[in-house]
Formats: sequence, C-alpha cells, structure tokens
Amino acid sequence: MPNTENRLTQENLPEPQTWLLDACGLCCPLPLLKMKQKLNQIAVGDKLVVKTTDPGSQRDFQSYIDLTNHQLTFCEEQGIFIYTIIKN
Repeated sequence: MPNTENRLTQENLPEPQTWLLDACGLCCPLPLLKMKQKLNQIAVGDKLVVKTTDPGSQRDFQSYIDLTNHQLTFCEEQGIFIYTIIKN
C-alpha cells in the first residue's frame, strides 16, 4: 500500500522568507537576545537581517554563530551594523 503522507520535496518546499529585525538603539545583550528569539520563530532556510548600532554585537553575534550551523554575513554602513543570518 503506498504511503499517502504528504512528503516535502524540493518542488513543494515553501520559498525562503527574509525577515528584518531592527535592534538599533538597543544595548548589549538585547540585540543578541532579540536575534535568538527571532531565529526560533522562523523556518530553516529563512534569512534574518538584523540592524543594530551596538558595536559589541560583532563579538556577540560571531560567538553565537560559531556555536550553531547558521550562516552569517556582516557589513557596517554609517555606524549601523547589518547582519544577515541564514537559519540552518
């Protein structure tokens, strides 16, 4: 008897979403905590873009990502730190 369960295949997977988290003005450790909360809410494959003005976020975000399988890219524009995390 064939299995009638819906199976996820490449063809029927939802498209990854991009989420924006504005943590500008928040001080350590709030940008990291907000980022972790949002990552828990989004799907694997989704992209989270975090903007923050906290210079300590560079160390915090990299340390957290080193403990996970997520992917991180970073840039700075006029004192705003922008992180793009792909959830794995």
